[in-house]
Amino acid sequence: MAKNDILVLGASGTTGRRVVAGLRARALPVRPASRSGAVRFDWSDPATWEPALAGASRLYLMAPHELPVDPAFVHQAVDQGVERIVLLSSRAIEVMGDERLQAAERTVRDSGAEWTIIRPDWFNQNFDEGVFRPAVDAGELAVPLADTRFPFIDADDIAAVATTALTEDGHAGLTYEITGPEALSFADALERIGKATGRTITFHDTPDAYRAAMSALGLPAEQIDQEITAFTALQAQGDGTPTDTVHRVTGRAPKDFDTYVAEAW
Repeated sequence: MAKNDILVLGASGTTGRRVVAGLRARALPVRPASRSGAVRFDWSDPATWEPALAGASRLYLMAPHELPVDPAFVHQAVDQGVERIVLLSSRAIEVMGDERLQAAERTVRDSGAEWTIIRPDWFNQNFDEGVFRPAVDAGELAVPLADTRFPFIDADDIAAVATTALTEDGHAGLTYEITGPEALSFADALERIGKATGRTITFHDTPDAYRAAMSALGLPAEQIDQEITAFTALQAQGDGTPTDTVHRVTGRAPKDFDTYVAEAW
């Protein structure tokens, strides 16, 4: 087995499958890993870790929203020969009190491997293939962020930054905050999707609306309250500012929201 494989976790997910595609486009040895793929990886089953890591020297590291990045896995990865780790994190994790991702970043920084941390803003793809899709289809989305504006980032651009950091020099020890080129409110984003699809999608921007929507989905009240607290802190930070990171790292401009809408809807 080659010893220069690039192991991609979450290879069937929004960013993972795009990272896999980017690596294959460069004709590089990539190992797509997921719970049900040919290379099986399951955070809850440590017996899958060693076979997935075998032969890998670089790692695209991410964990599903509800799971932490287990330090034991990262230590095992380095022990088995992984020399470079690119971690998918998120913007504003300190503001929102996201200890899961803060811990993941500490683990990677202390791993002994070369590391790059990617901190994207809200994904464009949340609307069409992610957490917001059912609400968008139903014509009503509740997020308690009022008219705060965010520079939504396309998953293609996240993957392009990750692929570059995995394969080229000059990115070790850096944290990249990546955004799209334009800051939009959620209402703005939904209006553009609605215009493209010929539908009206109503945005509910209050904590009460969010609480009602999440309660209807069966989320525990304590979890809903924690999320509202995090959103309140994010809103208090004010509008997000676009960065030039995608262009600096990849040499191309980030995809704008209208282009995303035209492609996805």
